[in-house]
Amino acid sequence: MTEGDEARPAASQPQEPTDAQRVTRKINEQPTVAPGKWVKRMVLALVVAAVLFIVWRLSAAFWPRWWAQRVGDQVEGGVTAGTMWGLFYGFTFTFVPLLLLFQIRRRFFTWTWRGIVAVVAVVLAAPNWLTLMVVAGNSNAAHAGERIFDVEAPGFRWATLIGVVVGGLLAVVTTGTSMRLSNRRKQIDKLKAERDQLRTGNRDRGDEETSES
Repeated sequence: MTEGDEARPAASQPQEPTDAQRVTRKINEQPTVAPGKWVKRMVLALVVAAVLFIVWRLSAAFWPRWWAQRVGDQVEGGVTAGTMWGLFYGFTFTFVPLLLLFQIRRRFFTWTWRGIVAVVAVVLAAPNWLTLMVVAGNSNAAHAGERIFDVEAPGFRWATLIGVVVGGLLAVVTTGTSMRLSNRRKQIDKLKAERDQLRTGNRDRGDEETSES
């Protein structure tokens, strides 16, 4: 061994990683865990439902009595007027919102617009929701609203129920008929396209036979 070899320092040995470094490396090697799109939507839906429930509970102390007073001012104690107004509210504010709600089946709607349409449909049915708060509610305001209906708006509640049922059935029938007609138009358009294609093919073959002869 030469003197130069003796003077050359020995190659440094690789150091073993410490425990902290091993833990840090394992953490960095773990895949990133993030909530999926549907998880975020479910959380958002739960938050919205909780907010709506709180708003419902808070409004139960005011809206039933207010709505019953407005209806009583319109009906003025007449059975015929109560029946007519009940049919009007029940039918109109069930038929129109359901027709709007059924439009979310359209493929050109994004999920955002479908949510907006659904919210608008729920808002349009507000008169029926208010009547339901009076009839099905157990608050003091709901009981006061029922007494107002009994005295100032006789026949309104049952007429509203009949209007809701008729409006809902008519909305379902109308939407089903529209979907059936749409499918039939698509089938007719498809058959017309096949017919035109066959005519074009027959015409082309006839031209080829004429040119060959």
